Amino acid sequence: MEMLFISLIVLAVTSAVNSCPPSDRAALLDFKASLKEPYLGILDSWTGADCCGNWYGVSCDQATGRVADISLRGESEDPIFVKAGRTGFMTGSLSPSLCRLDRLTTLIVADWKGISGSIPACVASLPNLRILDVIGNQISGEIPADIGRLSRLTVLNVADNLITGEIPASISNLQSLMHLDLSNNKLSGSIPADLGKLTMMSRALLSRNQLTGSIPSSIANIYRLADLDLSANKISGSIPAQLGQMRVLSTLKLDSNQISGSIPGSLLSNTGLSIINLSRNYLEGYIPDVFGPKSYFTALDLSFNNLKGSIPRSITAAKYIGHMDLSHNHLCGPIPASSAFDHLEASSFMGNDCLCGMPLRTC
Repeated sequence: MEMLFISLIVLAVTSAVNSCPPSDRAALLDFKASLKEPYLGILDSWTGADCCGNWYGVSCDQATGRVADISLRGESEDPIFVKAGRTGFMTGSLSPSLCRLDRLTTLIVADWKGISGSIPACVASLPNLRILDVIGNQISGEIPADIGRLSRLTVLNVADNLITGEIPASISNLQSLMHLDLSNNKLSGSIPADLGKLTMMSRALLSRNQLTGSIPSSIANIYRLADLDLSANKISGSIPAQLGQMRVLSTLKLDSNQISGSIPGSLLSNTGLSIINLSRNYLEGYIPDVFGPKSYFTALDLSFNNLKGSIPRSITAAKYIGHMDLSHNHLCGPIPASSAFDHLEASSFMGNDCLCGMPLRTC
């Protein structure tokens, strides 16, 4: 009898630990009430007393029974999407009730196309949050000013929305951040000068906004950075030569800005950089004669600038050039003869002052 009593106590404690606290359940139901998903019915599973059970996209910490993850993606290979033969569509907004889930580590409400409103400012008070991903909606307003309080945040993805305002200065305090994607919004102002403090970051994608000011040289301190995309903004000033000294950087996209000055030689001599797009700026001067047998470019685009002089002969020593575009500059002289250029068409060289040679007219 005593053993049975003990077993019942253990079972009761275990059930209490593994079940959903009423406070977390209430917060989730408030969150659900602010959303409308008319086609797939995924939120119809949010019923019953235990939100740790079979509530779609919700998972809990096994030790505490508290809600730890909300992962709702409108583009998914989940059977419910495959069977319906469609991607998701959801309207409504992100309820501040989310902030009552103080053990939340993951918040993904991505690619629903119709979710609007703003990111609740109180999200910055969630001490355990590691992933904040709301890509692909119609979210407006500003990034919470206190976002830098999220000391454990590794992913911040708000791309493809309608977010306005400036990049918060506090973003430079996100010491654990690895992936930053703010692209395709309406952000203005300058890039924080001390963004280089984010030394754990491997991707920084800020393209297609209305950012102004210059490129902070501190970015070169992000020694893990592999992908930097600042394209399609209104960035001015020159390209910091320090970017060419980054050992891990493999993709650099600065196209469609208002960048001036010359191309740093360190940029084109960096053998790790395989994709460089500097097109549609106001770059001037000569193309640095710094290519060598370790130069390997999947894509090199310097088109639509004010570059002058000849194409450097050292470029023929490059190990590989997959795509190159030097069109619409003020280049002159013969195109260096090289088998590396055999696959390039005339469009890669057209619109210059007096270039000649294959694949253009003969000199």
